[in-house]
Amino acid sequence: MSQTSDSCLDTWMGREALAEAMIPVIGRLYRENNVVTSIHGRSLINKSTMNILKAHRFARRMSKDELLLEDTAPLLNTLAGLELGAAAIDIARLNQKFKEEGNGATLEEFLREELAEIVGKRGGDDRTSTDVVLYGFGRIGRLLARLLIEKAGGGHGLRLRAIVVRRGSDNDLSKRASLLRRDSVHGSFEGTIRIDEAANTITANGVQIQVIYSNDPATIDYTAYGINDALVVDNTGRWREAEGLSQHLQSKGVARVLLTAPGKGELKNIVHGINHRDITDSDKIVSAASCTTNAITPVLKAINDKFGVVHGHVETVHSFTNDQNLIDNFHKGDRRGRSAALNMVITETGAAKAVAKALPELLGKLTGSSIRVPTPDVSLAILNLTLENGTTKDEVNNYLREMSLHSDLRKQIDYIDSPEVVSTDFVGSRRAGIVDGPATVSTDKNLVLYVWYDNEFGYSCQVVRVMEEMAGVNPPSFPAKESAAALAAIAV
Repeated sequence: MSQTSDSCLDTWMGREALAEAMIPVIGRLYRENNVVTSIHGRSLINKSTMNILKAHRFARRMSKDELLLEDTAPLLNTLAGLELGAAAIDIARLNQKFKEEGNGATLEEFLREELAEIVGKRGGDDRTSTDVVLYGFGRIGRLLARLLIEKAGGGHGLRLRAIVVRRGSDNDLSKRASLLRRDSVHGSFEGTIRIDEAANTITANGVQIQVIYSNDPATIDYTAYGINDALVVDNTGRWREAEGLSQHLQSKGVARVLLTAPGKGELKNIVHGINHRDITDSDKIVSAASCTTNAITPVLKAINDKFGVVHGHVETVHSFTNDQNLIDNFHKGDRRGRSAALNMVITETGAAKAVAKALPELLGKLTGSSIRVPTPDVSLAILNLTLENGTTKDEVNNYLREMSLHSDLRKQIDYIDSPEVVSTDFVGSRRAGIVDGPATVSTDKNLVLYVWYDNEFGYSCQVVRVMEEMAGVNPPSFPAKESAAALAAIAV
């Protein structure tokens, strides 16, 4: 029986009340316990009532089942009473596991057993803090700053201490702060920002960031600012090989370097979720590869593991970037001198070949090309693959949906089944790539997949994951293991 208009409104207001009551609980868990809560990987920290409601509704598109606030509200309240230590907790997956494997236990009994590793350890955080310096403060640098400020929590883990830039004007500091505060693509910074001209600092949501002006990565004394054993993230793209990037290691206070671009030579190109465990303590310089490589490699691994990839071609429809000209002018690259705002521009991409650096089993199996288009952000990779084993559209889509929910690649792969989505719908996505289910084309051993990706923010999230791996500051994640039903769904 359908609801009346009055009962619909009453139901909605009841859900609003539950969501409103969840906000302080989520906040206390974060501030007092360093517990980050999420719904299928979507953080609930500092979210509004409406955003919490939308996250619950979104879960339906992911798992086909409505995620009820009547389930998650008591789960959060129970978590708040367990005196938890630092952790990342996905309440949607935890709720699903309780329903499938609770075996008659009360919610508190189930949670105490599932989270035994951190129960009663409030205030106990074994992670050491790692100082972070952002060398360069462009598109990726500013998004990394936003993410690091968001994850500052109680001060454990990655600590953004400084940015290094070349002075651009007398009012450089206020301009840098303004670019952090306002973004034409990603919107306003969520919080407060103030500057101290005398000290050359920007303070954002309580995180004090030293602004250092320098043209030489080898001569900065970071220890003079209280920065030690820092992880320097080079966002300039000026140096791509070990020799150039090693200049950072000559500066006092630097321990390791991460490049936010494809590395050349023998540098390890890391795609988190694929080969991040290859990072060793002896790796002083590492590359986080490219946005496109991060978007397509997890999906390619998932497909290769189940169906086998014989060969394929990757075509990226990529938003224009800052290296192109706004209007026609000289450019050393072919075609890139033509106006980025007016043209589709055919250009090269090394992303397909770069996949093999993270996924050696695909060496020599992929080709790639790219078309730059007049949009500021969000790109689309079209994977045209020949498989060893045939499949159907439904089979491959169901498999990738389950991989996005329950596999080790769930932080990298997302899945959408709406036939109405367009590129702007994916601005701010925290996954490396989003499979567009309705667009999938499958004819036995020929498969075409469409993978959206926020080439700025989604990539920045991948970079932060690599940073956490290099620094060894990843908190434990729960549920630590998938339910038996979820694992069976992936295997089918």
